[in-house]
Formats: sequence, structure tokens, C-alpha cells
Amino acid sequence: MPAVIFDLDGTLVDSEPLYYEAGRRTLERYGIAGFSWEEHTQFIGIGTRETLETLRERYGIEAPVEELLAVKNRHYLELAATTEIFPRMRAFVERLRAAGHPLVVASGSSRSAIETALKATGLDALLPVYVSAEDVGRGKPEPDVFLAAARLLAVDPGQCVVVEDSGPGVEAARRAGMRCIAVPYAGGPSPDGELFASAGLLFRGGQPEFDDRRAYEWATSGS
Repeated sequence: MPAVIFDLDGTLVDSEPLYYEAGRRTLERYGIAGFSWEEHTQFIGIGTRETLETLRERYGIEAPVEELLAVKNRHYLELAATTEIFPRMRAFVERLRAAGHPLVVASGSSRSAIETALKATGLDALLPVYVSAEDVGRGKPEPDVFLAAARLLAVDPGQCVVVEDSGPGVEAARRAGMRCIAVPYAGGPSPDGELFASAGLLFRGGQPEFDDRRAYEWATSGS
């Protein structure tokens, strides 16, 4: 019976607009105005730490990354109560849970951000186990967070299916030796990019096209 590893942001919950706003407010605090949604989309699928390291260098911000992380996390938590789950993803999680599949969330966000999003959407009752960016050394596209999730479940990576919305996440699943269902985030990078090519099942149209029954059949077929 395969284990299923869910990315959180953009996959289970529609939190990308909240992360964009948290990032915009963070940069604004340090005198950087005009951070656009288009710029934000360059970092979809990239961990918060890695994103802030890049932005810190790009804009010459002197504050240490740990400070930027704390500021952005605080802004995100102020917004997170409005997080919404993608309805067909809830159905998919419920279907897998009813069948007894091991489930875990593996995210590039902080523990507090994950806990808040899961609680806000009621997913904490269905997905109480998670791995955060604080639990691993490297973010996606490195496979660390997915391999840590497999260890937490005591499941071989080859018996895991990852559900992802981003190219870096799909690549991380490939490097971890796991099968992958890709549901590209609307407004993010094109699903025609090479990073999405290794997904075993690709819902090219994103969440509007996602079919929980088809995803379940593919995930459990071992194909």
C-alpha cells in the first residue's frame, strides 16, 4: 500500500496569495517597494528560506535571513486564518485516509505556518503528521523533505507518491525516487517546462482539472 506525501501550499491549500502578501509586507518593511505577483511566482515551490536568501541578495538587504524569516512568518500567520482548501483535494485526502494509506504533509514552510494552515482548513484532523523546512537541511528541488517524510512513515521512498503543484517539487520527488502527481498552480510557471516532465500523472489544467478518483486509481495502481 503506497504512502502519499502532500505538498501543502498551492497543492492542498490556496495559500500562495497569502505568501505573496506576507513577502510584499516583509520587503516593504526593509524599504523595498513594488514587489509584484509576477516576481513572487518565480519562487513557487521554493522553500521560504531559500526564497528570502535570494531576495536578500537581490535587494541588498542587510538584515540576516533568520530575521527576515521571523518577519515573514509573522505576517503570514496574521493572514493564515483565511486559508482555503481546494475542495477536490479534500476529497482525495478523505478517499486515501478511508482506505488506510499512510499520509504526510511535506512543506517548505515553517512548522507554525503548516500548523496554522492545517487548522484553518480542518485538515489537521486528516493530516496530523508533517515535515517542515525546519526539519531538513535543503529545500526543493533537493529531495530532503520528501525523504524525511518517508523516514517518518517508515516507508521506502519507492513506495511513496508525491502530490505537488510546482516544478521544483516535481523535481524533488524525482530525485527522491518517488512517483509524482502534478497539479500545477494557476498563475505559476508553465506546466510545459522540463521540471514537470517527470510527473507520472499531470493535470495540466491545475486544480480545475484535478480528478480525485483518477488520482486515487493512479496512485494505488503502482504503475
